[in-house]
Amino acid sequence: MANPKSQEVAALEITGLEKTFDRPAVDGLNLRVRGGEFYALLGPNGAGKTTTLRMVAGLLEPDAGSISVFGTDARADPLAAKTQVAWVSDEPMIYEKLTPLEYLEFIAGLWGIAPDVAEKRSLELIDWLALQPHAMERCGGFSKGMKQKVALAGALVHEPRLIILDEPLTGLDAGSARLVKDVLLSRVAAGTTIIMTTHILEVAERMAERIGVIAQGRLIAEGTFEELQGRTTKEASTLEEVFLDLVEEDDATMMRSLAA
Repeated sequence: MANPKSQEVAALEITGLEKTFDRPAVDGLNLRVRGGEFYALLGPNGAGKTTTLRMVAGLLEPDAGSISVFGTDARADPLAAKTQVAWVSDEPMIYEKLTPLEYLEFIAGLWGIAPDVAEKRSLELIDWLALQPHAMERCGGFSKGMKQKVALAGALVHEPRLIILDEPLTGLDAGSARLVKDVLLSRVAAGTTIIMTTHILEVAERMAERIGVIAQGRLIAEGTFEELQGRTTKEASTLEEVFLDLVEEDDATMMRSLAA
């Protein structure tokens, strides 16, 4: 029986996406993420993950290709696409002279959210992410992990349909990491789509419904963990082993094609 999510409008559909700096960073990438799923995008350093997600978030202009967010052409109508997306980078970018509550209400105002609604959502997020003891403290004195939680709260305050997370657990202690993971899974359970990059492969193995592996700007494999296991030529019991085997096989294939 077909997965009902596959019949819906895709949360994200990328076709022929390209971006070149000194060399191709994203090379004709095709990718489809279903509405309401938790998708992990994995790859070695320099594979093109962050460049791809920055283009989806509207922070970087593609050289070629198309990006559709819930059916909206993100290149033709970037504002409409951005209203449905939240971006959280591995380096939290917040206003350090503000308190978490002030920051969240400020971000909500930028999205045009009514002040009473903004206050309610901000307080809920502060409670959800266990920021209550620090709600009235200036963010400049926070640890990186605390700033990361504030940045995540800021991304969630306008209730986006698609959340893009680039290494979201960087700098978090074990308790904070578990809290953030619980928050993200609850959002997916409520119908939000999440795309996450991470080098902590056991997190991707436990949390993601589907996993895409990108190398040299191309999607080289995609599927559930079990489906990816079936793509490797070696016995692999963990996602780390599967990931390393897939990247190694792709490197070998590329070398053979260059030598031909």
